[in-house]
Amino acid sequence: MDNNTDRIEHSLNDLIEVARDGSEFYTEAASKVDNPELSTLFTQMAGHKREIVTGLTADVSAIGGEPADKGTMAGSMRQAYANVRAALGDKDYAYVAELEEVEDKLLEAFRDTIEDNDTPPAAKAAAQRHLPRVTECHDIMRNRKMALKDAR
Repeated sequence: MDNNTDRIEHSLNDLIEVARDGSEFYTEAASKVDNPELSTLFTQMAGHKREIVTGLTADVSAIGGEPADKGTMAGSMRQAYANVRAALGDKDYAYVAELEEVEDKLLEAFRDTIEDNDTPPAAKAAAQRHLPRVTECHDIMRNRKMALKDAR
């Protein structure tokens, strides 16, 4: 692979890892909350993250790269923190708040990839394709967090 292909692979694999963190966290949270509506929402959000991972994985494979096959250490630590936080307080709010933070990280990663002048055009284009869904999911969780916070 040439240097440009390596840079595309690296950029997209970073996004894959963060999206995979979200998918895994949403799946876990869906099984732990008592509220069926939240469980359904979390399951849907996990599906959106899996779609992003699948799309970006195809992009990396198409250039002959090796797609990332796991999430990040920070993502694992966030899940563990959320589990402790949920055990000590309002479980629904704890998971929504932590998942909203995951959405913040994912949106930031996509925006950084798109705005970085060193990101190859192919990686920017791949990130841009998924940005509307990333933004939509972010806004859903931000609004859910605010609604739960206001209801407390």
